[in-house]
Amino acid sequence: MDKLKRFLNGNDRDDDSTTGIFPDLESHSLSWSTRIKGFIICFILGLIISVFASLSLFLHKGLSLFVIFYTIGNVVSMMSTCFLMGPVKQLKRMFAETRLIATILVLVMMGLTLFAALYFHKAAMSLFFMILQWLAMTWYSLSYIPYARDGVKKFFESCIA
Repeated sequence: MDKLKRFLNGNDRDDDSTTGIFPDLESHSLSWSTRIKGFIICFILGLIISVFASLSLFLHKGLSLFVIFYTIGNVVSMMSTCFLMGPVKQLKRMFAETRLIATILVLVMMGLTLFAALYFHKAAMSLFFMILQWLAMTWYSLSYIPYARDGVKKFFESCIA
């Protein structure tokens, strides 16, 4: 647990100076218990929004509401990790070289999903982009697990071969 705290705190350096434009937004400005509570609350809120998304399928414009709530739930879930490492560090990691393409894909798919639902009002197009959004979010999430994407690639290569 101490290694996880050090990793999420970014305590791989000894100096306690803050750098950047927003020094108060660094993760070490909150206590460990506050960050865990914030993460849990934000993550549960994302799950509740996802449940509302599923329930909205039974309403009049259900599929459009579903993809909107689903996208908002994904955004809230992504924001929950900001409590663990801080928003500045989270943004740096999101746009790191190893997950830059995955991050851009997630953001583009979220935008296309909302655009299809709110502007075109096409349920099939919204559902298609929502599925692509789910795939992009899964690939993005796997980028945080060491060697997970390599394992998935090898699995699908073995299925094809």
